[in-house]
Amino acid sequence: MTTVPTYGLSLFQAARAMGVPFKVERVPEDKFVEVGGLKLHYLDWGTKGKPWMLFLHGGSQQAHSWDFVALHFCPDYHVIALDQRGHGDTEWAPEGDYSGAAHQKDITGFVDAIGMDKFILTGLSMGGRNAYTYAANHAAKVRALVIVDVGPEVNAPGTGRIRQFVQDSQEAEFDEWVKRTLQFDPFRTEEQVRGSLLHNLRKLPNGKWGPKYDTRFRGSGRGEAGSDTAEGWKLVSRIKTPTLIIRGGNSDVFFEAHAVKLQQAIPGSKWVTVPKAGHHVQGDNPVGLISEVGGFLKGLKM
Repeated sequence: MTTVPTYGLSLFQAARAMGVPFKVERVPEDKFVEVGGLKLHYLDWGTKGKPWMLFLHGGSQQAHSWDFVALHFCPDYHVIALDQRGHGDTEWAPEGDYSGAAHQKDITGFVDAIGMDKFILTGLSMGGRNAYTYAANHAAKVRALVIVDVGPEVNAPGTGRIRQFVQDSQEAEFDEWVKRTLQFDPFRTEEQVRGSLLHNLRKLPNGKWGPKYDTRFRGSGRGEAGSDTAEGWKLVSRIKTPTLIIRGGNSDVFFEAHAVKLQQAIPGSKWVTVPKAGHHVQGDNPVGLISEVGGFLKGLKM
């Protein structure tokens, strides 16, 4: 007998439970735009007329992974979170093309399509690599850059652990997904995991739940731009944008040595550690990430 899953807290309840500071109870507007023949989905949190802020999620995730952070910043910035190709409610890539070049075409076309300019660009993991690649090639567009728990060099066993979790994530009952996720990421509460999984999974005709992203992404080599070490170092050396590098204090993907080396490669950048967080920093310790990003932005001439 299939049990009815308990999905967890509302966004605002979860944010308060996590201690996330926010001024208004706002939910984002779902929007779509076609870029290069691919329908891209994004969350528009507002506020129009404020400086633009764009968030890019990690591999196998989606735009809602930034909900706590977006909720905090949306009164003072025009916050956008993009579902990258094959993820969330964005269309899956024709012929399973999840290459770095394809991601860059999407981001470039998306930014132009909705009229973003002089924006703050933040990305985690795959999204972080896509972000620093875009910033390296479009300096005039990016006002500030935040790279979260990734760089040209990462810890192979840590990325391997994530890859194995993704490979092992097949269809299952909702509660089994909750159990698996909590075992993989012990920094989040069960209520928070239940809420986030609603956006990461889709209910199947057989009543079970499966990944919402295109599973061909698993075999794509996760070839986002900058994933090649030599290419990545060339890219980051060209970045002139004010840059903040964030690592999770308990991350097994991005170590302090990686952050130091990346900071040295990007002129004028700084790096910080957010404690009580693994690789998924904005989910594990959103308050810590918000504090670091907020302090960084206050130091800039906006």
